[in-house]
Amino acid sequence: MKIGDIISFLESLAPPSLQEHYDNAGLLTGDPGWECTGVICSLDVTEDVVKEAIVKECNCIVAHHPIIFGGLKKINGKNYVEKTIIIAIKNDIAIYAIHTNLDNVIKGVSGKMAGMLGLKNCSVLSQKENTFKKLFVFVPVDKAEEVRNAIFKAGGGGIGNYTECSFQTEGIGSFKAGAGASPYIGAIGERHHEKELRIEAIFPSFLENRIISSMITAHPYEEPAYDVVPLSNSYQGIGSGVIGEWPEPIEENVFLTRLKDVFKVPVVRHTHLLRKLVKKVAVCGGAGSFLISKALDAGADAYITADIKYHEFFDANNRILIADIGHYESEQFTINLLHESLEQKFPTFAVLKTEVETNPVFYF
Repeated sequence: MKIGDIISFLESLAPPSLQEHYDNAGLLTGDPGWECTGVICSLDVTEDVVKEAIVKECNCIVAHHPIIFGGLKKINGKNYVEKTIIIAIKNDIAIYAIHTNLDNVIKGVSGKMAGMLGLKNCSVLSQKENTFKKLFVFVPVDKAEEVRNAIFKAGGGGIGNYTECSFQTEGIGSFKAGAGASPYIGAIGERHHEKELRIEAIFPSFLENRIISSMITAHPYEEPAYDVVPLSNSYQGIGSGVIGEWPEPIEENVFLTRLKDVFKVPVVRHTHLLRKLVKKVAVCGGAGSFLISKALDAGADAYITADIKYHEFFDANNRILIADIGHYESEQFTINLLHESLEQKFPTFAVLKTEVETNPVFYF
């Protein structure tokens, strides 16, 4: 097992292209070519987490938060970030961060929160824009189905709950093979006309390389003619936050008590109670004030997130119950999410959950 095998799997769950522009997800220390001796899953990376990895002989830490977020001009141990990086490098510990790209998939951080709460009929609260592209490829009629299937197998042609979606039009293509070419049909130096189909299929942009590679492999032509066009369509499974509902509505005080029980928090900061039942609930792991308006527009009765500032509580506008449960508390089950995913993929490999408590916030 290589570190790169772990990375490839994680990036199939949450492609790096989905991370936000300010983020620094990915392999932060180490080499993907290293043999992996074991994985420790954590929310944060601290000196203690690295020391735990050393003791447990795991040379790979998979964390949600990147230990390196901004640029480092010096590494001399003056703060916890530099100290952690130094000990990781000295002991050949690979650190991989899967951050906002994991926030931006429906089965990611917010999806795990929704699952812990038992919400049903879940969907992305704020779909990410510019996540779709369309492929146009010209194929001889007798090979069209083969190429189409290759596109589907690579992940193309999905629209909502439908798969293997495509469109085709028929026409006549022309080409003349030059010296050194090896044409599938036609002769070198002669213009050839061939009945072809133009196949169109939509796909999520993060799958572009895989889909184009599969299409070219299946295509009979030495030089396939194709176009890739960006679309403004949103991908239903990609974006920030999750919204769902309970089968039956509950009282607001029951709702707040449930939050304390599920997320193990001693206190919940919230807006004033609206004296109405809670059924439709929006969630966002981590700092989620930017989605308050989306939760309102979606008709949520309550919105659960963290790091809400004083003035942002006013944005509830007496229309929604906002509950701030704390940053760590909202994302703590990400450790379980990573552990469960990796253990299912690599059942005979050592995948552990950190025993280090990394929450820097305490309550008195």
